[in-house]
Order: sequence, then structure tokens, then C-alpha cells
Amino acid sequence: MRNHEAAQSTQPIYRVGRIASYFATLFIASAIVTAAPALAGVKGATHGGKSAAANEAKRSQSIHKEVFLERKTPAYWRVTLHNPPFNIFGPETIPQLNEVITAIETDPDVKVVVFDSDVPGFFLTHYDFVPPLAQSTSLQSGTTGLHPLPDMLVRLSRAPVVSITEIRGRATGVGSELALASDMRFASREKAVLSQWEVGAALVPGGGPMARLPRLIGRGRALEVLLGADDVNGELAERYGYVNRSLPDEELNGFVDALATRIATFDKQAIADTKRLVDFSSLPSDAEIGAGWDAFVTSVQRPQAQTKIKRLMELGLQTNADVETRLGDYTATLGH
Repeated sequence: MRNHEAAQSTQPIYRVGRIASYFATLFIASAIVTAAPALAGVKGATHGGKSAAANEAKRSQSIHKEVFLERKTPAYWRVTLHNPPFNIFGPETIPQLNEVITAIETDPDVKVVVFDSDVPGFFLTHYDFVPPLAQSTSLQSGTTGLHPLPDMLVRLSRAPVVSITEIRGRATGVGSELALASDMRFASREKAVLSQWEVGAALVPGGGPMARLPRLIGRGRALEVLLGADDVNGELAERYGYVNRSLPDEELNGFVDALATRIATFDKQAIADTKRLVDFSSLPSDAEIGAGWDAFVTSVQRPQAQTKIKRLMELGLQTNADVETRLGDYTATLGH
């Protein structure tokens, strides 16, 4: 969809029923009211003048902080995802994550970054279906020419910095796609769940898993994950190669921290050159990634997807913990 066409669309990504709309609105209001005070994040570009400062202050007050950057050392960073209760990813998350990706690309000292979550049970889940579709499709393309979401994932994969995801809880949709875009993935054996659930709701995944998964786990298993649209636990994810390793939950943080700390002591140029050469044979092209996002935007507007997403919202998607926790089970009921 072209941006000028998308801008004319003010309907939500799905057309909710009256009850679902009420609870979705209630959820958003509650999240804003109860949001924890924003911690110190990445410093963006500054603009001179009192007016710019006032606008930035107003913007900071109106945006719920979801992405937090901790510089453990100049060479080792951690990025924590925090959008309780379910770590849903939406248009508001995009500029916050983009600040972090830009900092990763441009900081001269950072060598390794770990993505984690502090929301119990959820690493990062699916795209937010409440805001109008135009709020996503009208966003300006990133430096790759892709929509900002796939743009950020492509840039993360190509950054001269090692990226690691520490998966505890559900990595559903965008969460799985962030993990796939990272250089390494480590999962809690007991608590990690990965899922590309979209086909179960008549959607096409938008963050590039069709391009990345076959290279990682093979064509047959990629189709099983994508078309089966079911949950993959930490143990099976390791067996398939979806993650590097699954570890006992109590060992996950210590293992990832030790690996990141070790890498952070190495020469940055050697890290960047080695990663760049591995990228030649392992990363998909921008065109492959972009095609996935275009297919998602098209699919979400089809009547079949509208009907299924509306039904999921009525069941409690984005408001009910049981639906978010057992999304694979709920999407399996939609064809009955």
C-alpha cells in the first residue's frame, strides 16, 4: 500500500465489535495511567531553542516508555523491553527501538548488545491491532528504504555489533522476528515459547521470517513453524536450530551475560569484519524482507483476516492473559 493511500485509512487494523473496542480502549488507558516512570534511555538528536525543548518534554510525557537501554560497560549494552502486561509491539514502539538501533550502529565503543524483557511470561509479542492501520503504513521509510519495522531488523542484522536475544517467556510474531534478526538466540528451556502465529489468523507475517527461517532451520521446518502457526517451546526450538541453545531457566541469564562479557573484550574491528563476512552467505536481501511486510499489510485488510482478528479480540486478544499465553490454541479454534 502506498503511503498516501494508507494515510486515508483511519480504521483500526481490525474492525472490533463494541465490546472488544471497549476493553481495548480500557486496556490502553490503564497502561498509560499505570506506566512506570521512564528511566534514562538513549539520547536522541538535540535541537536548539526553547520551543524544541518544550515539544520534546511534551512528547516525553505523552509516550509510554517501552524500550530501556542500559550500558553495562561502554562495550556491552543491554536493551530491556517493558510494555506490560504482554509486551505488545506497536507504532509507538517503533521510534523507541529505532533510537536504540541507531545508537548500536553509530556508537564507536559498543561491541555486543543483549535484548531481554522484564515482563514476566513475555519476551515480545505480536503487532498491536488497536491503532489505525494508517498509523503504521504512513510511517516514513527507514534508511534501507523499507518500512521502519523491517528496516530496523535489517539494520540490526548488519550492524558491526554482536546482537543476542535472551528469550524468557513468549516471543510471538514480532518477538520471534526480532530474535531471528539477531545474531544469536538463547532461550529458557522451561519458559521460552516462540511462535509465528499469523497464518492461523489469515495473516502473513510481516517482519521477515519467511526469508530468515529457511536459512536457519531448513525449508521443511520453516514451513512447519509458519504454516502450523503453533507454539514452539525452548527445547524444540533448540533441536530445530530456531535458537542457538535452550538452557535451564536459572542458568540462562548467567550464560548470556558471560558470553556477552567475553565478546566485549575482543577487538571491535575483528568482530565487525567476521560478522560482515558471515552475512554474505546468510542474510536475505532487502527485497525478500520488504516483500513480507507488503504481504502483511495486504493480508491484514482482507475480510478473512478482519473476521478472525475480530474474533480473537472478542475472545480477549491484548486484554486476556490466557489468550495471549495460549495464542496457538485460540487461533486453532478460528477455523471451526
